[in-house]
Amino acid sequence: MPAGPHYPDVIATGIPETAGRAAASAVPEVVLRSGGVTARLEPLVAEHFAFIWRLVRRLGLPADAADDAAQQVFLVAVERIVDILPGRERAFLFGTALRVASSRRREVARERAEKAIELVDPMPAPDELTHQKRLRELFDAILDRMDHDLRVVFVLVEVEGLTLPEGAELLDIPLGTATSRLRRAREVFEAEVKRVEARAAFRRGPP
Repeated sequence: MPAGPHYPDVIATGIPETAGRAAASAVPEVVLRSGGVTARLEPLVAEHFAFIWRLVRRLGLPADAADDAAQQVFLVAVERIVDILPGRERAFLFGTALRVASSRRREVARERAEKAIELVDPMPAPDELTHQKRLRELFDAILDRMDHDLRVVFVLVEVEGLTLPEGAELLDIPLGTATSRLRRAREVFEAEVKRVEARAAFRRGPP
């Protein structure tokens, strides 16, 4: 991966490696029951489920909705298994995940129609969430303020560790377009981090 700008712990926090495992463990019972496709779907789930779960989560879905959305992606794979070309499994799942996440986001937005999205207060308070969880929520909130096209490239490269050519291939866009989107996404992310840090410094007051 090309060397990117240095980000604070907020990006390193990401999603815990254990996230999504409970949902993943339920997938074989849900989608692998279709006779004749188990042999191909089982390794598909094992290799790609965690990536798809993290992707839909980072595309703006809460954890419970991400569980459902990730399983839905693999349900679509069951129905379309004969259409998935060998070697193109990840591209198929990625495209399906984008569509499923977009649809589910609209549902979530309707459910929260009157609830504004705000950045998490960076200052800790008594009995609040742990530092790690607060960082994850802050990271998600910053991503929520990012344009969708920028967000997808940023998540693929900065969070998932794909190279720019790999990200461009998954998105089916020119490498130059992916490069410019990533550059803009980094600028937006850094600006939001600086804004949060400045607000935190103001609240702390003079040393």
